[in-house]
Amino acid sequence: MKQNVVFGFLGSKRDAGFEEDRWENWRPTVALGMYRNLHVDRFELFHESKDVPLLDRVIADLKKVSPKMKVVTNLLNFNNPWDFEEVYSKLFDVMKAYRFEPDTEEYLFHIKTGTHALQICYFLLTEARFFPGKLLQSFPPRPDRPEEKTVGSYKIIDLDLSNYRQIVERFDVEKVESTSFLKLGIATKNKAFNHLIEQIERVATNAREPILLTGGTGVGKSLLARRIHELKKLQGKLTGPFVGVNSATLRGDQSMATLFGHTKGAFTGAAAERAGLLKVADKGLLFLDEIGELGLDEQAMLLKAIEEKHFTPVGSDVDTTSDFQLIAATNRDLIESIAVGTFREDLLARINLWTFRLPDLKDRREDIEPNIEYELKQYAERNGRKIVFAADARERFVKFAKSPGATWRANFRDLNAAIIRMATLAPGDRITSDTVKEEIVRLISNWNSSEKPSVGAPLLHQVLGEKRAAELDLFDKVQLVKVVEVCRQSKSLAEAGRKLFQHSRTKKKSSNDSDRVSKYLAGFGLDWEEVQK
Repeated sequence: MKQNVVFGFLGSKRDAGFEEDRWENWRPTVALGMYRNLHVDRFELFHESKDVPLLDRVIADLKKVSPKMKVVTNLLNFNNPWDFEEVYSKLFDVMKAYRFEPDTEEYLFHIKTGTHALQICYFLLTEARFFPGKLLQSFPPRPDRPEEKTVGSYKIIDLDLSNYRQIVERFDVEKVESTSFLKLGIATKNKAFNHLIEQIERVATNAREPILLTGGTGVGKSLLARRIHELKKLQGKLTGPFVGVNSATLRGDQSMATLFGHTKGAFTGAAAERAGLLKVADKGLLFLDEIGELGLDEQAMLLKAIEEKHFTPVGSDVDTTSDFQLIAATNRDLIESIAVGTFREDLLARINLWTFRLPDLKDRREDIEPNIEYELKQYAERNGRKIVFAADARERFVKFAKSPGATWRANFRDLNAAIIRMATLAPGDRITSDTVKEEIVRLISNWNSSEKPSVGAPLLHQVLGEKRAAELDLFDKVQLVKVVEVCRQSKSLAEAGRKLFQHSRTKKKSSNDSDRVSKYLAGFGLDWEEVQK
């Protein structure tokens, strides 16, 4: 069980009282030890020097009503407790220096005592997650509730807005007019991108047909798919969950079962019936990332599921239904995949009604600055640590980020990583020019070390080894890469042969496709098993 720790400020007026009749009055701080269903293990009680006599009395009274409560006093003086800037600054410094242990303790901030400035600052620090807890609001006893007597009542308020995502996003959708909901509140400036997002937003709002998102790695396809789901759910057009899967992870016999489900005993290891991802996405949104990596059998079943809203789980004789919306994504050229027989033309025709290509970050350099601010805000929310740039450091990083030398190979993944590194290393919560200089060197080094290799290098290195791959002519490299890719996407030599010799095999009376593939691979010292590994 975690311990309950309450932070609160001694109220010079509300907590006052030295005579015996003080027990007839409601005193918010003392009442915290009197609630039957609120156990406080430790009370971090803040006070000013002038209130020491009252502090001693309140601590003594707390010991009477809650003997096991540990009270820790904290001196915090204000020149003017109504000065918002002074109060917030001093409370912020206290919260920053305090050693929170959220794994073993739950924190509550009592907001009924102190000035209005104090209570507002409590709220802001908690809402911004600089104080990793909840608000504890206490109320005086009501005349119509005699059971409350002098104790009153309380309410715990969780300001972690991630717990109320729908409320926050409903506000975003209805109130934010100049910035699209799908852009996460980022005030992007690139006209072409803004126009693209406006189109996607209209389609997401008015259409149920599949959407295909294309673009390089890290341009934001997955995040955009999630935002489309959230938007449609807020509008009441979807009620089910967001179900996402990277198709490149679906390999072998398990891929059909993962997508479409299976019955008990359908294959070795199928100890129980399992609903597939398509069924889980019923009434919701299914996001298939890297759809070009799906096998042809899975593509055929998916096409049926899109068009007819039903499909057959592995091992079953009975169809199941699922009414989902599909968003697919790819960084491949699916037209080229069709040409080599690794993607179905009829499936592309079905998912190609709404196709949107997301641009690379290097093509929207005017949007880098607002995205820097977004990444800093995300860092503060995740880590409870607000980081800012020094003016000269910001100017230096933005100038580099917009320069031709900044290639942003992994797009927003590169930018996100850069901000995290600089924020983590920032001395005194401020990113300095030296920190920026180090990060620029690191980025350039990363980009130079990941210069695009020769055709198919990673794949050929896997199957041939680096030395043998380097000795091949470009002609052989291009051809072998395609053959290996097709083999790895096929379940047998025969299936690979049918794909690779799709047209020529029809001109022969009999065609041993498996033999043709085997002989081709043997020419490079390879066999089917080596390629599959």
